[in-house]
Amino acid sequence: MKKSQLRSAARLAASQALYQMEVADKGLNDILAEFEAHWIGREIEGDAYNPAELGFFRDVVSGVVRDQVPIDRGLDETLAKGWPLRRVETLMRAILRAAYYELRSRSDVPARVAVTEYVDVAAAFFGPDECGMINAVLDALARQMRPAEFAVGR
Repeated sequence: MKKSQLRSAARLAASQALYQMEVADKGLNDILAEFEAHWIGREIEGDAYNPAELGFFRDVVSGVVRDQVPIDRGLDETLAKGWPLRRVETLMRAILRAAYYELRSRSDVPARVAVTEYVDVAAAFFGPDECGMINAVLDALARQMRPAEFAVGR
């Protein structure tokens, strides 16, 4: 399996793990162990979960947990006035947090790749309106956080 496919699977798993942490009130170590032992690369109730780059998965999940306050603050500033992050649906919030972490802390990943990948994650769960909102928020963040990558001629 190619590295890009392993990372795509890691992004999906990270978003799901962050969601699970919030709805089931699970801690970081418990959720990492659960996903690595029972989800990633396994088949559950007829659904196959692709193998993922575990180091990347761990980095995104633990990075979001570690940096959640500034991540949430940055997302609140980017979302429309009157629509704070706490009003966003839980899985959508997890996707936005994971993407924000990657844009903020993973300079090895091009911003356009991160945005596209997380919009693709959203498309697995949401319709075009929600995906459009996620795309707009992430595009605004990417352009703000990594302006050089969006300069004319790039």
